[in-house]
Amino acid sequence: MAAHTLTVDLGTETGPFHGGASGTLYGLYGDGVPSRAVVEGMYVRTVATKAQDGVQHPGADALEILPSFVAAGGQDVYLYMPDILRGFPYEWPGATGEERLAGFTESIRRQVEQVLTMGELKAHVVYVPFNEPEGNMFGEGEWSYDGTSWHTDPRHYFAAWRDIHRLIKGLDPDARIAGPNTCVLYPEVKGFLAWAKEHGVLPDVITWHELSSPAEVRTNVAKYREWERELGIGPLPVNVNEYAHNYHVSVPGQMIQWIAAIEESKVDADMAYWNIAGNLNDSAVEANKANGQWWLFNAYGQMTGNTVAVTAPQPNVQYTLQGVATLDREKRQARVLFGGSSGSADIVVRRPDLFGARVRARLQEIPWTGQLGASTQPLILKDEEIPVVDGTVTLPLTGLDEMSAYQLILSPGDGTVPAQPPAGWRKTYEAEDAAYTGSGYSRNGPEGSPQHVDRFATSGGYHVGGLRTGSDGVLAFDVEVPRDGTYEIRVYANAHNLAEPVREHGPTNVFLRVDGEHPRELLLPLGYKPAVWGHTDTDVELTAGRHRITLAAQDPDLGATRGDAVIDRLDLVLRDPQTVARYDAGYAALADGARVSGPAAVLPPGATATFWVHAADDGEATVGLRGDGEGLLTVNGEEIGRIGDAELPVFLAGGVNKVTVAATSEELHLEAVTVGPSRGLLPTTSYAAEAGQLTGTAKVAAFSYATGGKAVDGIGRGPANALTLTVTADRPGRHALTIRYSNGEQPPSTHYNPDPVCRHADLTVNGDDTCRVLFPTTFHFNNFWRLSVPVTLRQGANTVTFTADELPDFDGTGTNSHGQRSAYAPVLDSVTVTPLA
Repeated sequence: MAAHTLTVDLGTETGPFHGGASGTLYGLYGDGVPSRAVVEGMYVRTVATKAQDGVQHPGADALEILPSFVAAGGQDVYLYMPDILRGFPYEWPGATGEERLAGFTESIRRQVEQVLTMGELKAHVVYVPFNEPEGNMFGEGEWSYDGTSWHTDPRHYFAAWRDIHRLIKGLDPDARIAGPNTCVLYPEVKGFLAWAKEHGVLPDVITWHELSSPAEVRTNVAKYREWERELGIGPLPVNVNEYAHNYHVSVPGQMIQWIAAIEESKVDADMAYWNIAGNLNDSAVEANKANGQWWLFNAYGQMTGNTVAVTAPQPNVQYTLQGVATLDREKRQARVLFGGSSGSADIVVRRPDLFGARVRARLQEIPWTGQLGASTQPLILKDEEIPVVDGTVTLPLTGLDEMSAYQLILSPGDGTVPAQPPAGWRKTYEAEDAAYTGSGYSRNGPEGSPQHVDRFATSGGYHVGGLRTGSDGVLAFDVEVPRDGTYEIRVYANAHNLAEPVREHGPTNVFLRVDGEHPRELLLPLGYKPAVWGHTDTDVELTAGRHRITLAAQDPDLGATRGDAVIDRLDLVLRDPQTVARYDAGYAALADGARVSGPAAVLPPGATATFWVHAADDGEATVGLRGDGEGLLTVNGEEIGRIGDAELPVFLAGGVNKVTVAATSEELHLEAVTVGPSRGLLPTTSYAAEAGQLTGTAKVAAFSYATGGKAVDGIGRGPANALTLTVTADRPGRHALTIRYSNGEQPPSTHYNPDPVCRHADLTVNGDDTCRVLFPTTFHFNNFWRLSVPVTLRQGANTVTFTADELPDFDGTGTNSHGQRSAYAPVLDSVTVTPLA
C-alpha cells in the first residue's frame, strides 16, 4: 500500500494554541484521586462533575474537587446540577411536573448558596442547570415534566430555563451558566438561543455533547458559530462537555483524532464518563500512574505558540491518519501530534527553514497500554538532524500502529547535544493466535470497533479465555528474539472483579514457563468490566532465537489457578542495558524567562524547567543534571535541595513525578535531567500493619495476597477503631510513607457505570499533624496496591495513627444514604518509611 502523506505547513498559523481537549467528565474523585501530579501533568482545563452531595455516583463532588483542581492549574468546574439526583433518566421526586420542578428549583437554590461559600474559588464554577433535557426532565419518558418532549412543545422547558437562570443570577450576579447541554446539537437549539436572547437568559457558555465523531465536532462548531452570526449573539465560549466512546478512550491513536478536531475548533471539551470516576476517563492507573492516553494528553498540553495548518491524507475522516501541530517562534520549536492508521506514512513539514538549514527531529511513539495498564514515558523512535530541502523536511515512516499516537518535535539543528538512542526491540503476540491445549478454551470477540464503539478497545479485536479454577488449559506463545539478553514479558489480561470465581478470591493467578523451565506465578490484573485491559510484567533471560512461553492454569511445582481470566496479548520488550533515562531540557515545560537552545535550555536565576518523570515503583532513584550551573530541585512540590554536578538520591513515587529545576546560579545551561536506579543511599524500613497497636474494631485478618498472609481490617467508623504504628527515622524531616493497602468497596450502581468507592484514612503523625488520604479502588479486598504520602518525622521514634469515619454532606449534618461514602479506611498491609532525599 502506498504511504499516506500528512502535511504540516509551519507558514500558515491558525490561531493561539488552546489546549481545550483535555477536559474530563467525572474524571476527578477527590483530592489525591488521581494525584496532583497526574492531574497537573495532563493539563486538564475543565471538569464536568456532579452536584455537591449528589447521589448519582460515588465521589466527584464539585466543591470537594474544586480547591485541588484549581491548585493543579485547572480552569473551570462545570457543576452538573441534576446529578444531585439518583438514576438516569433523573428520578426527581414529586407527583406532578409542577411539584418536581419546584423541588428541583429549591435544590438549585441550595447548590448556589453552597458555591457562594467558596470565596475566590467560586469564579471557577460554571452552573449546568439541565443535562440532556430532551431525554430527562423535558422528554417523553417516565420521569419527564409532562411526558412531552421540548422538541415538540418547548414551553415548559423554556420557562424552567428562564426561571432557574434568573434564580442563579439573582443569588450570584457573577455566575456563569452553561447550556442547553443537549446530547447532540439539535436544530431546535437555534430556536432555544433565539428565545433565550429575546428573554435575556442566554447561557454564558454553550454546551452540547458529541458522542458521534471528530468530524461532527468540526461540523457542529462551525454550524453553531453560523447561528451566532445569524442571531447576533456571541461569540460565546463552547464546551463540548461529553465526547468520545468506550472504543476511543484510552487509545492514543483514536484520541488524537478527537484532539485534532477539538483543537482546530478552538473549544473546550470533556471526555465522556463511561466507566469509573477518578481515573480521568481511563487515563490514570491507580492514583499516580499513567497509561498511554495520559502521555498523549501530557504531550498535547505541552504544545505552545500557535497552531498551524495540517492537511491529512483523508481530511476529517475518522479512523484515518489525523494530526495537530503548533509552532512556537520564540522557542524556535514545532510540535506535531498524529496517529490513527497503521502501515506507512510520509510526514511532510513545510517551512522548517524557519529553524535554519538543518533541523533536529525527535520522533516518539505513545503506545496503547490498556485502560488500566501503566505506561512509561513515550518511546523515542528517531532523534537526528535532517537537512531542509526545497523548504521542506520529509520523514518517511513505516510500521505505524493505529492504536498509537506519535509526536514529532522539530528544533534548530546545531549538533550541540548528543542524540538519544532509539527504543529497543519489541514485539506483540496476539492471544487469539497462540496455541491452546486443555479444557475451557474460548475465543472471545469481536470487542470494540468502528461498528461497535460502545465496546472496549482490544488488541486485535479478540481475546482468549480458559485459564480459570478447575481448568488444565495451557496458552502457548511461540516467539523469536533477536539476541541474548533480558526481556520483559508483559501479559495483557483481565479478571473481572465481579465475576463469581474472582469475587471469591481476588486476583487470578496463572503460571508462566519459558521452554518448559523456570516456573513462576503471575497475578493478572483485575478490571471493572469483563474486557478492560491492564498488564502484568516479569523479566526473563532469553538467548537469541526461538522460544515457547506458556501461561498455564496448573503447574506441577507451584499449584493451580484460582479465579478466571482472559488474555488479550503478550508483549516482549528487550531491556535496554542503559538504565539511565534522560529528559532533555529543550523539550521541558519552561517558565519565568527560561529559553530554548536546541534540545537544551538556558535558565536565568529563578527560571524553571519542569519535567514529567516516570518511575516504575515507589522508592529511591538517582537524579542528576547535565549542564553547567546549579539549580533547586523540587519533586512533586517538595523541595529536595540544590543540585549541580553531583547526583542526588531522591524518592520518586511510582508512576508520574513532577520534577522542577529552578536556576540558582547566575545562569544555568541545562541539557537534561537524568534519572537512574537506586544506589541504596536512602535508609528504608518496612513495618507490618499487624505489628501495630489495634484499638476497637480494628483487627488482624487473613488475606492471602497480603505480606505474610495478614493485614489489618476494621479501621474506621470513628476514631476509637484505629491502627497506630511506631516508626523510626534516622534523621528529622520529610519522609515518604508508602502504604500497601486494598479497597474493594463497591455499592450497587444505577446504570452502566461501575461505582467503586474510594476509602479514606485520617493519618496523624505524633498526635498532631493530621492529613486525609484518599485510596482508590483496588477492585478487591485481596488485591493490594501501594500509595505514597509525604509526612514530616522527627528523629527517632514517631507514632503514625490511621483512623476513619463517614464524611458528612457539605452542611456537616447529613450523610449519603446509598453507601457512596465509606466509614472505613482501606485494609492496611504495611507501611514503608523512606526519606524524600
